[in-house]
Amino acid sequence: MLFRSQRKEVATNHPPPTLRRDFFRQSAVATAALALPSLVPARVLGMESAVAPSETITLGVIGIGPRCTYDLTAMLGLPDVRCVAIADVQATRRNAGKRLVVGHYGNDDCRLYRDFRELLDRKDIDAVVIGTPDHWHGVQFVHAAESGKHIYCEKPACCTIEESRAMVAAAKKAGIASQIGSQGRSQPEAYLMHRYLANGVIGKVSRVECFHYPSPEDKTVSPDGDPPPELDWDLWLGPLRWRPYNRRYHHGVFRWLLESGGGQIRDRGAHVMSCAKYWMNADDQGPVTVEATGTSPTRGLWDSAVTMKVTYTFPDFVMTWTQMPNDEVAARFPAEKRTEEDLAQEGVTPIKRAGYGAVYHGDAGTCMHWGGDGGTWAERKVRNWKPPAGAVDVYKSPGHMQDWFLGIRGEREKCIMDIQYGAGVANLCVLGNLSFILGRKLKWDESKWEIVGDDDEAQRMMSRPQRHPYHL
Repeated sequence: MLFRSQRKEVATNHPPPTLRRDFFRQSAVATAALALPSLVPARVLGMESAVAPSETITLGVIGIGPRCTYDLTAMLGLPDVRCVAIADVQATRRNAGKRLVVGHYGNDDCRLYRDFRELLDRKDIDAVVIGTPDHWHGVQFVHAAESGKHIYCEKPACCTIEESRAMVAAAKKAGIASQIGSQGRSQPEAYLMHRYLANGVIGKVSRVECFHYPSPEDKTVSPDGDPPPELDWDLWLGPLRWRPYNRRYHHGVFRWLLESGGGQIRDRGAHVMSCAKYWMNADDQGPVTVEATGTSPTRGLWDSAVTMKVTYTFPDFVMTWTQMPNDEVAARFPAEKRTEEDLAQEGVTPIKRAGYGAVYHGDAGTCMHWGGDGGTWAERKVRNWKPPAGAVDVYKSPGHMQDWFLGIRGEREKCIMDIQYGAGVANLCVLGNLSFILGRKLKWDESKWEIVGDDDEAQRMMSRPQRHPYHL
């Protein structure tokens, strides 16, 4: 797999390989022409970029850190899923991933790669799971789509507006099933919250108040140095400008740098605001204006906003994202204490990490949820609400990975967090940070995914240079 700038030079010499799904598709068509009636749905034959229901989905993994290990473990627990390849820039993580995979669902081996491009060249892989740091998502997603593979990509979808556009275009052109890892939409209590709001129990919602505790400041002094011998630091940086290795840039803390992580708003904001856009039926809507204020770190290497308030003015409602001190979060948005009776209800779990969520303000009341990622918890009145006759129902996800597999098999036209939706949420996070950096309100054109009515500075910041050859 070569990057686009390299492929141009050899395109005429290397025709596109026949992918495994194409082989099955061609075979199925030939068989159907001889033996089956003409009304058999295409999805049954594994056509239209889908894998036939009887066929095992073969996975490759790009980036096998703790989060992706969790995702892969959940996927391997499902029937007819097999992982045959892992790519990671760190040898220790590659080896740990192989130990996890071998033995699951007939896996007698799992090939390891340092460079993800070698994995994408394999014809026997139907789908990939991208669990790399945020700054790699856009490039890897686009090239995985160009190789014809279905994609599960961790959130946030991307780091720039340019990347969001490229990812949506690549997925559409390839006809693949895509899922962004904002799994809060697929949680059991997320379904209850969505149904509650869709039935207008609190009336017309005019304001969504998202809350979170602050981003951390770097309080250490850590000099640059040599990367660990098992790590390919150049390939870890990928599209980012080159810089010396520093452990305060790397695993677990890259999140607090604007260029590689973007702070809490791009981390948990991609979860909480994902739920908000979905429940408000606003996946195809965007804000008209975005305005952010906040405080910057006073020391250390990290540069994302510590406290922050962003106001998104949509055509029909206003959404705010506020990072505030922990004691203020606890005072204003206390977590609901769950009783033994609560926990006995089907699908109800204890609340963990309750320092973030959102309050929905309607003209007939309010309702709250906490979390929005691995656990999405609704307050008691939402869980106890009994739909009356004629109530509106909403989609109940079978699980985030399961929903993606339905998309791969052609059972879902779009996954619950399709790249179109995931990129739309990522745009909110990017715009919030841009408004904070620029210190002014931004106007946004959702139909074009473009900042309008501003000077060239804001326009330029919708994209950024990417290091050769790791670019879109």
